[in-house]
Amino acid sequence: MATAVERGRSAFDRHAWRAAYAALTEAAAVAPLAPDDQVRLAVSAYLIGADDECAEAWATAQRAALEGGDPALAARCMFWLGFVLVMRGQVAQAHGWMARADRLLQEGGVECAAAGFLLVPQFLGALDGGDLPAALQLAIRLGELGRRFDDPDLSAFGTLAHGQALLAAGEIPAGTARLDEAMVAVTAGEVGPITSGIVYCAVVLECLRLFDMQRASEWTAALSAWCDAQPDLVPYRGQCLVHRSQLQQAAGAWQEASTSAAAARRRLSDPPHPALGMAHYQEAELHRLRGDFEAAASGYGQARRHGVDPMPGLALLELARGEAGAAAASIQRALQETLATLDRPALLASAVDILSAAGDAGGARDAAGELSAIAAGTSSEALLAMAAQATGTVLLHEGDAGAALRELRAAAAIWQALRMPYQVAAVAVLLGRACVALGDRASAGLEFASAKEGFAALGAIPDMERAAALARDLRPGAGRPGGLSARECEVLAHVAAGMTNRAIAATLHISEHTVGRHLENIFAKLGVTSRAAATAYAYEHHLL
Repeated sequence: MATAVERGRSAFDRHAWRAAYAALTEAAAVAPLAPDDQVRLAVSAYLIGADDECAEAWATAQRAALEGGDPALAARCMFWLGFVLVMRGQVAQAHGWMARADRLLQEGGVECAAAGFLLVPQFLGALDGGDLPAALQLAIRLGELGRRFDDPDLSAFGTLAHGQALLAAGEIPAGTARLDEAMVAVTAGEVGPITSGIVYCAVVLECLRLFDMQRASEWTAALSAWCDAQPDLVPYRGQCLVHRSQLQQAAGAWQEASTSAAAARRRLSDPPHPALGMAHYQEAELHRLRGDFEAAASGYGQARRHGVDPMPGLALLELARGEAGAAAASIQRALQETLATLDRPALLASAVDILSAAGDAGGARDAAGELSAIAAGTSSEALLAMAAQATGTVLLHEGDAGAALRELRAAAAIWQALRMPYQVAAVAVLLGRACVALGDRASAGLEFASAKEGFAALGAIPDMERAAALARDLRPGAGRPGGLSARECEVLAHVAAGMTNRAIAATLHISEHTVGRHLENIFAKLGVTSRAAATAYAYEHHLL
């Protein structure tokens, strides 16, 4: 009959993590485990989400390794203990264990893979501090040590670090190639399960920062297949759960996204982790999109209290509540404070919508122009779609519906290809408005109906109601006279009041050229050829 230790080893080899944890815990209660078995217990505890027990197991493992005269294994255990403590937000203790491991190897003159693992915190410090030459050198050193000691986990960390350093230096193709290489090692089962989760989380974070949704989704699908073969595994935790929620939201799985965000918040709360604010922000985003504005406001407040600027979500919430001026001030402040290029696209895309609604046509145009310039310098399909949608929005507000339609069609095609249903529905609304401006009410009706259906499937109640209202305005006898847009009605009212194009432009914060284009559209829709005839129409239809 197999002993508990033998059963634990067998279960570990089968990746039956709960069985391994249970058997090895049973064995440890009878007698101290051998260092290698204690490591198996620590790994199993981590993989089933038993974080407190995992930290205790790693501490026991390093003691067992020291007592057994194996400083290399002891240092490795100290590294993983430090990692677990960092994940729990206990950074000072983690630093203490890392320092102890380094001293152990230095004083003993021990050369081993553990020395490479201890370079990881140094690499992260250099990367976060902006010392890119040092970060690149440390990344290359990690890879060299991984190959020298034939350690797949360390090699994977080296490849990942190399990719991160290259991306930070702006070398996007080379950097993403290294990320792909690291993920190939993960999905091929060449590295340990703990390292696999770390590499995946880091790669997805970089993909999201680059707006490379296709790459993030592809690697998520590949990792999911790997995880499915290990039903006991808890692969997503903490900050990684936040990123998973973001991808689920983008794919239209909002209920799953909410579940992941809530799980991340709970995991990161005790003790408070630096990424806790991200979890609160992600929950708030989902509340806002679903129309629970009070819960969204509370979530954004919690995000701020935990060190995350809740933008652009908070500004979009203000806009949804009808506070366009406050929203404009909020988004402009965020843009002034956010300088990193890759941190600006989401802010700029939101600024286009907010500033357009607030009547700041110039600000919206500038935001769309900057977003287009950023997108042109990347290979991100999502960024290209965001830029096209922003440009289309500006053109629509400026009265050039034909040009707007071309940009919006391009955005719609990309969103469809990326399978991002909320963005597909949002751009359908804009397409419908462009069709209305061109007098094509039948096509507008199809776009609004499509948008309404898409929003309803997601549970995006406020957006669904707006799409439904636009569709109702197309009914005979409903909506604005002559098929005029809201902006065209404004311009016509000012014309009827005797204002010049220059005065109208100043009042509405748009250019005289845009006013002239609006007038051309108004004359065409009303079948008139003069300002006097348009004024008469305005009086007849009570537009003043």
